[in-house]
Amino acid sequence: MTPEQRDPAVPTATYRLQLQPGFPFGAAADAVPYVASLGVSHLHLSPVLEAVPGSPHGYDVVDHARVREELGGEEGLRELARTAREHGLGLVVDIVPNHMAMSPRHNRALWEVLREGPASPYARWFDIDWEAQGGQVLLPVLGGPFGEEAGRLEADGDVLRYYDHAFPLREGTAGLPLPRLLDAQWYRPVWWRLARTELNYRRFFSISELIGVRVEDPEVFDATHGKILELLREGVIDGLRVDHPDGLADPDGYLRRLHEATGGRWTVVEKILSDGEPLPPSWPVAGTTGYDALRHVDGLFTDPAGFGELLGRYRRFAAPQTDRGGDWDATVRRAAYKVLTHELATEVDRLTRVTSRLCAASPEPALRDRAPWALRTALQELLVRLEVYRPYSSVDAAGVVTEEAADGARLAFAVPEEAGAVDVVRDLVLGRYGDGPEYVEFRTRFAQTASALRAKSVEDTAFYRYVPLLSATEVGGNPGDPAVSPERFHAYCARVQRDWPSTGTVVSTHDTKRSADVRAALHVLTECPERWTDVLAEVTRGGGGAPDAQLAWAAWQTVFGLGPAQDAEERVRGALLKHVREAGLYTSWTEQEPPYEEAVERFVAEGPCGVPGERVAAFRASLEPHIRANAWGAALVHLTMPGVPDVYQGTEHEYRALVDPDNRRAVRFGGEGSGKEAVTRAALRLRARRPAAFGDTASYAPLTAEGPAAAHCLAFARSGEVLTAVTRLSLRLAEAGGWRGTRLALPAGRWADVLEPGREFGGHAPLEELFERSPVALLERIPD
Repeated sequence: MTPEQRDPAVPTATYRLQLQPGFPFGAAADAVPYVASLGVSHLHLSPVLEAVPGSPHGYDVVDHARVREELGGEEGLRELARTAREHGLGLVVDIVPNHMAMSPRHNRALWEVLREGPASPYARWFDIDWEAQGGQVLLPVLGGPFGEEAGRLEADGDVLRYYDHAFPLREGTAGLPLPRLLDAQWYRPVWWRLARTELNYRRFFSISELIGVRVEDPEVFDATHGKILELLREGVIDGLRVDHPDGLADPDGYLRRLHEATGGRWTVVEKILSDGEPLPPSWPVAGTTGYDALRHVDGLFTDPAGFGELLGRYRRFAAPQTDRGGDWDATVRRAAYKVLTHELATEVDRLTRVTSRLCAASPEPALRDRAPWALRTALQELLVRLEVYRPYSSVDAAGVVTEEAADGARLAFAVPEEAGAVDVVRDLVLGRYGDGPEYVEFRTRFAQTASALRAKSVEDTAFYRYVPLLSATEVGGNPGDPAVSPERFHAYCARVQRDWPSTGTVVSTHDTKRSADVRAALHVLTECPERWTDVLAEVTRGGGGAPDAQLAWAAWQTVFGLGPAQDAEERVRGALLKHVREAGLYTSWTEQEPPYEEAVERFVAEGPCGVPGERVAAFRASLEPHIRANAWGAALVHLTMPGVPDVYQGTEHEYRALVDPDNRRAVRFGGEGSGKEAVTRAALRLRARRPAAFGDTASYAPLTAEGPAAAHCLAFARSGEVLTAVTRLSLRLAEAGGWRGTRLALPAGRWADVLEPGREFGGHAPLEELFERSPVALLERIPD
């Protein structure tokens, strides 16, 4: 293999397609010629296994042994693979090992467990605490208390029905009267609200409709991965994206088993790394799906000084609704307490039971005489102080459950002697009492609860309570300190190239709360915080109709970021209703307040999407060149930095989307011919043409501009063959007088402009000339 030939086992770039009944395998096959023309090497497909009928995403799997019929079945997938191969593309598929749909009538394995109980051969599949709830699985499906809903439960042969729900009846119980019939089952239908405190199966975060799967069991792994492994062996698919490894009992063991079973195929994991957290080096994967890259790319286009000023103005504008002053760390901690006592109360109960049993039965004197309430308090106080999603080993835990965290946890105890429970729990997390089965179970439950807590308290609560800059509230981000200096970005890229050169990178996904182009607009607000608040003062004069000031701040940023768009009112209304329910300050998903939500809808119609919104639209239009500089700059950096870039469907063009389901809307393939598309095509085709410049053995070299505006240029070279240069903070640059003679020293040789054929550079390139026609530049070294 020559240096210019690529290793087909590692993608040069992927293109993510969101499959659903309205966009099945056949539609994906129709898009293949266009996608191939962009220059990617692989299609990246959302989950393809059998899911709940009508599912718009496929993460609610019901049968791992079948390819989803609504998408065209296995033959449809194989035909898509053949079409892709004809156009030089491979397939990467998203898999969901952590959970399945809690839908017995579609999930046959679960059906058998509910019918036969713990004796079922499928019982080992699911993470059920059979000792709780009298040996029955709690099913939170009733619309109200049992007394109100009993009349709607009906035995129909060997099936129990409740509206469109169906459950199997235990053998020999079909003729019993209803109360005795229910007592005789291996499950108990209950009011959905009991899921908060009484549930006895592990779920995905706090979503009771998704039940945890025990893939740590080798038999369960084999059963749930057989079809995917068959498709890999037969060359139908080439690589994997692993959804949510943090939820697994043993991510390390699972990934080792998967690596062995796939023969080391290219695999990335949806691991959310907190700011500065490394990926566990023992994991046999190519890297993450790329949210850590997103955080660093976004940070380049965020002005640190301007963000500080914006934060101060946000606090003044939105007080007192800024969650006690608008402090990020405090907001996260308060959100964590709320999540632990509400959404995850049942998970904390189970963890407390595990800890209490362990302490009561332990031969270690230090663990004896620990009251469950004290252990529960210690668990909660330590969990809320974790700054990462979960520890992965006792060694790793030492840097996660720190002594500082323990000191804070002890303050929750009025009597110092009772605070000893904190030391007990911390030592158990750190593995200081051994590795017996009961200790492993404790550490597993602690880690799983920690990951669910972090996701719910940060992604689904704090991100909606702390909103000075909406573009900073993305998974893996740090909204309290969103800016990233060029030096820090270069250091990150150097680490990636050294340690994880084939990791995934993204800037937009099916899960981002705002697409990269929406965030590109919002970044500009950090360069003009005074002008932004002047506009806000103008459009909110007299109150502006918003039900609260914090929502108003978020709403006006939302409409600014989205810009002119089809169905804008409907899309903004949907995003803001989700915003206020996730924040949980005045309404929530489970305790909706109709008067407040109606006020939100009126405000959207009369404010951001009414006449005042035209003023914001005009302000956005005046900043369009700087928005474009951010959007194109983020795209080019993403496509040429270390790692394997994933292009989300439609984002090769200008793509402005809000939180899901808005970002999963159907897209049109081809036809736009935008400047951003030209940048994307050029970068992807260059990667395909010169894979050695970007691959595992490539190099990454930061380049530094010289002159008064040097800080506004971010540049780097890949393997001495490709050079990327982009403009950052272009509004500040323009206000300071432009480039003013600033130059970029190019590596030796002559360099051809890939975006503007015919232009060549060498030596010290004046940035006025380099960026004369575009805020970004992509150069290729001319062979000697």
